[in-house]
Amino acid sequence: MKSILEKEGKKIHANLCEISDYIYENPELGNEEFKSSEKLISFLQDHNFEIEKEFLGIKTAFRATYDSKKEGATIGYLCEYDALPEIGHGCGHNMIGSMSAGAGIILSKVLDEVGGKIIVYGTPAEETNGAKVIFAEEGVFDELDAAMMVHPGDKTLASGKSMALYPLQFTYKGKTAHAASCPHEGINALNAIIQLFNGIDALRQHVTPDVRMHGVITQGGVAANIVPDEATAQFYFRAGTKETLDDILEKVKNIAKGAALMTGATLEMSRYELPNDNLKTHENLSSAFMENLKALGIEDIHGPKETGSSDIGNVSHKTATIHPYLSISNCPLTGHSVEMANATITDLAHERLLTGALALAFTGLDVLNKKVEL
Repeated sequence: MKSILEKEGKKIHANLCEISDYIYENPELGNEEFKSSEKLISFLQDHNFEIEKEFLGIKTAFRATYDSKKEGATIGYLCEYDALPEIGHGCGHNMIGSMSAGAGIILSKVLDEVGGKIIVYGTPAEETNGAKVIFAEEGVFDELDAAMMVHPGDKTLASGKSMALYPLQFTYKGKTAHAASCPHEGINALNAIIQLFNGIDALRQHVTPDVRMHGVITQGGVAANIVPDEATAQFYFRAGTKETLDDILEKVKNIAKGAALMTGATLEMSRYELPNDNLKTHENLSSAFMENLKALGIEDIHGPKETGSSDIGNVSHKTATIHPYLSISNCPLTGHSVEMANATITDLAHERLLTGALALAFTGLDVLNKKVEL
């Protein structure tokens, strides 16, 4: 049956290249990907997928479904299509969206015989407020048996790990006063921020090596002779697992409360961006994908690596998930660069569009045929 999928893939190969190049040529920032999402939606509609536009109220999100109406697993493919400011598609999302949509279409050609359901999700803004976080919080991925996507890069890598991330904002409010004539009448909110930084720096000695804590002061006062009555800092806290991160956050929040007590300021804490859970690769699913890549002629395959943070992590806490990398270059590439963006429209990248889509479709078929233990 995989030979049938291969034939179906070849039929849409030119479409995959055209769509990927179109998204490359029309880079759109997160939650502004109107052209990109519509291009993918039209492609899926042409192949009899039922489309839900503006999914969960997100203007450029979608959910595309092909249902065999027969018993079987539900396979999810994740499309990304947001670009980076000034750089364009330096993370290869033009290819990611094309390969995931292509995989869904290819697999749909045998679904009526095999049974099950395919859902292709359009997930905007991976680089900023990743829609996958919202999807996960709303229980969307609970409907899946497996979720997959493949990322272009300079090496072919097995699906690995990513770090959990939580963005936290601290705002202290005090009382203004003349810093020379009556400083005793003021409450210095900036001092509270400084104590917050000192406390977090002291915590660094007592955390595991995977923990990262980095922040900036975004507001610290308006003039040197005025006691600042409001000051704000924003931090990213990261760790190898969500459980470790939760423990760190509890300690940090207590430090922040202590800084307020020390200075007399009041404290407000808020999540200023969406958090990312750590990626938990499903090893059986990952092994199946790697075997399918080998069957498609990819031999230079490397082990997994740990990346920064991504909203794919939130998916992996809901269902079996993989996020492998597929080489599109014979020389080193730096992610989030113009060189990476330009590599996505080369002849090799166009060839790998079909390879990636087929490997995803083959792996979906393995799940549907119960050849992968989930």
